[in-house]
Amino acid sequence: MNADAVFSLQNQSTSTDCSGKVPVEHLDYEYIGKCKDVKYLEKILRVLRSGDEGIYPHLINFCETHLERLDPRSRALRKENPVATAASLSNDEWSQIVEELKMWQEETKKTENLLKQQSMLDDLAKENMPPVRGSNCSVSLSQTSVSKEKRNPLPRDYREWDKFDVEKECERINGNVVKNDPPVIINKGHPKIKAKVDASLLTQQEKLLLANREKDKGNEAFRANDYEEAVAYYCRSLSIIPTVAAYNNRAQAEINLKHWHNAMRDCQRVLELETGNMKALLRRATVHYHMGNFQLAAEDLRTVLREEPQNGAANQLLFKAEKKMRECQPEKQLKGKKILIQEVEEDDDNSNDENACPVEPIQPVGGEESSATPVERGDMGNAQKKPHSRGDGGPHSESSNSHHGHWKSKGANSDKYKVTQESKEKVTNGTGKRGSTASVQADQSSSGKGTSAGGNAGETVNLDAPCGALPPPLARLKNEGNLLFKNGQFADALEKYSLAIQGYTDSGIDSPEDLCILYSNRAACYLKDGNSQDCIQDCTRALELQPFSLKPLLRRAMAYESLERYRQAYVDYKTVLQIDISVQAAHDSVNRITRLLIEQDGTEWREKLPDIPLVPLSAQQHRREEPPSAEVLQARAEKAARDAERKAEVRFAGLKQEGNDFVKKGQYQNALGKYTECLKLKPSECAIYTNRALCYLKLERFTEAKQDCDAALKLEPTNKKAFYRRALANKGLKDYLACSSDLQEVLQQDPNVQEAEKELEEVTVLLRQSLANGSPAKPRKTVAITEVEGDEETTIPNSDSSCRGEDLTVNLQPTNAYEFGQALNAARCNGNTAACADLLASTTPQMLPQLLSTQLDGPIISFIMQALDSHLLEKDPNLVYQHLNYLHTADRFSVVLMLLEKDERCHMTQLFEHLSAAECTEFTKNDVQNLANKYI
Repeated sequence: MNADAVFSLQNQSTSTDCSGKVPVEHLDYEYIGKCKDVKYLEKILRVLRSGDEGIYPHLINFCETHLERLDPRSRALRKENPVATAASLSNDEWSQIVEELKMWQEETKKTENLLKQQSMLDDLAKENMPPVRGSNCSVSLSQTSVSKEKRNPLPRDYREWDKFDVEKECERINGNVVKNDPPVIINKGHPKIKAKVDASLLTQQEKLLLANREKDKGNEAFRANDYEEAVAYYCRSLSIIPTVAAYNNRAQAEINLKHWHNAMRDCQRVLELETGNMKALLRRATVHYHMGNFQLAAEDLRTVLREEPQNGAANQLLFKAEKKMRECQPEKQLKGKKILIQEVEEDDDNSNDENACPVEPIQPVGGEESSATPVERGDMGNAQKKPHSRGDGGPHSESSNSHHGHWKSKGANSDKYKVTQESKEKVTNGTGKRGSTASVQADQSSSGKGTSAGGNAGETVNLDAPCGALPPPLARLKNEGNLLFKNGQFADALEKYSLAIQGYTDSGIDSPEDLCILYSNRAACYLKDGNSQDCIQDCTRALELQPFSLKPLLRRAMAYESLERYRQAYVDYKTVLQIDISVQAAHDSVNRITRLLIEQDGTEWREKLPDIPLVPLSAQQHRREEPPSAEVLQARAEKAARDAERKAEVRFAGLKQEGNDFVKKGQYQNALGKYTECLKLKPSECAIYTNRALCYLKLERFTEAKQDCDAALKLEPTNKKAFYRRALANKGLKDYLACSSDLQEVLQQDPNVQEAEKELEEVTVLLRQSLANGSPAKPRKTVAITEVEGDEETTIPNSDSSCRGEDLTVNLQPTNAYEFGQALNAARCNGNTAACADLLASTTPQMLPQLLSTQLDGPIISFIMQALDSHLLEKDPNLVYQHLNYLHTADRFSVVLMLLEKDERCHMTQLFEHLSAAECTEFTKNDVQNLANKYI
């Protein structure tokens, strides 16, 4: 067994028995240096710090250093900071602490004074102390006393309890009791509580506190059913500060006291302070109901239900109000109100379907008004299109204004709607069981005196209008049912429809379309009356006669929902949407039922649904294909954009991973292609630029590597990888000065980068050699500018490739910013815009900000703008756009832009106007405008 194995076994033994004492031989440099067990090292460090085996500062320091290498986050390395004192703090910090303590002391004194002044509130409370609730007596506060019980310090012994005489002890106690109770003050009658409190001397905060206290007293009295006392305390609270809560509470107390006018006044004040307060609306509706204003009560209740559809109290009260309205309506008609019917040609019950705009289903059932929408006033027969000569004029569809969730079947018995033998006999002559309104109207209509049916101006009904294949007596019954339904007399309308159905059966007519309409209309009456079972039966019969009829399906779905048979309701609603996707009520109901089914059946709720029938195309002929709205188009565009973004993200991640794998394998050319594809998907991904720069460096394409590093630094100005790799690219380009600058930037951000230190040492040596040799790596070229007269030329020596302008030769291949600045200044001094244009044409747009970084000023920018406008714009508009796109990123550009003269700005504006008018496929006018915003 070798030494390492022995040492590892020794470590295991020490690590497993950490609870024992550390041997003295383990307190050694060699052992501590070889030990790898962090827990045991911590134990050794604790022994050394304790001083039990002696004090060894260097050994403690060595142990801490070794432990830090193994586990930098070890708890044993944590040291407690000494308690901060005045000596350990600066003068500014200590003075700030002293000032804060003084401020705290002053605030404490102010609070103490406020509490002392609080006695004023206690005096006000004691002034009108109410009696004890539930009795007619009150006890003076000054006479109350708290008795202190005397307790024996030690319990009795068991032997003493055996000798204890209970009767004697009771007699002794009763004999020693001295009754010091104060005399009881008996109040005859209810005490009068002052309704107002004088709070003129109180601050606003004290008023608010006292008002809330009085309101709480009123709430307590209300809970004790002492409504008069509650009203008194609410009045006291309102006399201090009027609040919405106090008015609302007092209104409810007044309602319980049946003081309707006072309650109405409080509700009105609440609605003045807070428009749309649900409690005030509900209580005002209650007052209206008890005062007999059922229509106003129904309006307030509908407003409440639009905001709170699940409000049970509002639904219950609305049902009662509508019932009262229906009961009062016939009486009003019998008081001498004449309704004359004009003979008009009536359209089919579907004439309004195409223009129907279903109302939200949160509106409760009933309470139809003459100002209803076309669907509310429209007919409610079969929803399929029929010839216009077949009029139905039936009731409107409940999909428009029914509140499904709260209309359960009340167990209404359909026997009261059964047709009697007497009624059957009257079917043949067209008269109903009640010879009331409809018959009178029919007689009056023959005289030619016509008024609007049901009191609606401009709306006339012909009771004798033909209805499809129905004979005149049955058509008359149907029209009478339609009129009664419109007037809210659902029970009478149901009777008319039942007579018409019975007459249809007895006469042996073969017109399933008309019978379907009758069943559908009677189903609407059942639904209005809360009889959901009979409504479902009639709708099913109607659908057997005319499959996929819209209105029967919709009514049956509502009835199913009211019976909480959500699966059947869901199927019917989905079938309705197959027939006509524009029925908003069906959409809303599907969404609502979906949530209920998910709560009821969980994630497998779809598997428990019945089969949804497939609607044939013939039944979808009346479907309205409307162009999608702007919101729908926007939603689709956003969804498509999200999908494209998601796909691009997946493809980007795949390409990036492939590129990384190629780099690991050393296949840099293949990795280069993958990273280029990545940049097409995400041009603003900094990591891809640095990765591609690495590939360029490996392939010794230093110029491209430098360009990628520049792009990465534009996205992340402090990216260390980009600085380091650009330094390597500059080194490959023999630009040692720039390389040194980038390496220094890397070390400034992270001094621990050893590679950067080595490169900096190497580059420093190369830079010194280049300077000693006359800088062969970056040879400086002297640009001599000679003033000439006439046709003499100004030459720039040592230029391999040059451009001859009007009287100037400019170096078209400058290797650095200095040479570029010399050439540009030469062209500007001579006003030669053509030479400047040639210089810009031979310069890469990406390099322009670096070449101009030290030369940029107002005249230079103006001169460049003139050269681009006068020479380059016609030849290559895209090159002009690219130069402008990079020029504004140069250093000091924002400062120079603020200092431009007026004529210089005019040159800039003129260039952008010409560029916007130029025709080019690489950019649009919108792109030019966005770019101009960065200059002008």
